[in-house]
Amino acid sequence: MEQNLIQRINELARKSKAEGLTDQEKLEQQKLRDQYRAAFRRNLADQLEHTYIMDENGNKRKLKK
Repeated sequence: MEQNLIQRINELARKSKAEGLTDQEKLEQQKLRDQYRAAFRRNLADQLEHTYIMDENGNKRKLKK
């Protein structure tokens, strides 16, 4: 995840609480949040793709969808 993406999301959140956002900034904030959520889902899916469960006999098996 790009650190500057998170920083900009946080900047907009602070500004929103302090003084409010323009329509353009609200749109930017929504797009950035959508990008963040998409990246989060991709990372989680990748992590689960490489996760295995070990049964009581010591056998590893891949997680199923």
